[in-house]
Amino acid sequence: MPLTPEASGVFPIAPTPFNPDGSVDWTSADRLFEFYHGIGSDGVTVLGIMGEAPKLEPEESIGLVKRAVAKMGAKPIIVGVSAPGFAAMRSLARQVMDLGAGGVMIAPPTNLRTDDQITGYYAQAVEAIGTDIPFVIQDYPLTLSVVMTPAVIRKIIQDNPSCVMLKHEDWPGLEKISTLRKFEADGSLRRVAILTGNGGLFLDFEMERGADGANTGYAFPELLIDVVKASKAGRRDEAHDIFDAHLPLLRYEQQQGVGLAVRKYVMMKRGILSHDAQRKPGPGLTAAAKAEVDYLLGRLAKHDPRAKI
Repeated sequence: MPLTPEASGVFPIAPTPFNPDGSVDWTSADRLFEFYHGIGSDGVTVLGIMGEAPKLEPEESIGLVKRAVAKMGAKPIIVGVSAPGFAAMRSLARQVMDLGAGGVMIAPPTNLRTDDQITGYYAQAVEAIGTDIPFVIQDYPLTLSVVMTPAVIRKIIQDNPSCVMLKHEDWPGLEKISTLRKFEADGSLRRVAILTGNGGLFLDFEMERGADGANTGYAFPELLIDVVKASKAGRRDEAHDIFDAHLPLLRYEQQQGVGLAVRKYVMMKRGILSHDAQRKPGPGLTAAAKAEVDYLLGRLAKHDPRAKI
């Protein structure tokens, strides 16, 4: 299914499952995408930053996309295609679209500093991959060190009709969402989907500011779905109550450097992944950290039975 500006809901960022020897755990990959489909995810993103995409061989990347397409029941698959050069970006983008992906996500390289450099880069990226491929802007200044103002995002969207979504991952970023929706209301910005990241850490208020959903990872993506559905239905207290119960684990998982290790550890304990391994280089969790996560899970289980693992 192609990605469109009307996209909404939850598109989890899929971690790449590995065996302890560093090989891709294809059995867990199948189970992971079946899980995302079964809980009611609206799509999925593969080969994202938290998917350890730079550590994969090209054929492994293609293999993950094939499995996502096969298991997600025709729901849109977003594929991260960011690359140092446009040749590699174009090659991967064209291949995954031919395999049935719904669109691609493009992050800016870390050396961009001026507004003109940023807008020029996206114009060149679109020229490289083709204007027929729907794409997502990844706005992630905390990791990428590229600051996109709302005006810059508006120009990228207005100049490139194939842009259908913004992955908003600024922090703090609530005012940016409000500004973009104001641009839309005054007619200076066409409608695109806004899905948010940062592990869901601000999802409760991001939805209230005008986000359409979440495009992020968390070891309990069902929580993201719960918050998005309740918020869209106007059940504000319900959305905040379930979000608040998960907030300690969300916060712990958002630690720089070990966040992916936490996520994989919990997903292993849930039986979604067979192992919590990362492909080297990648830090694991110490015994003390695992004990802290287990403690948080026990506390969460008092409010959400899905954490009784």
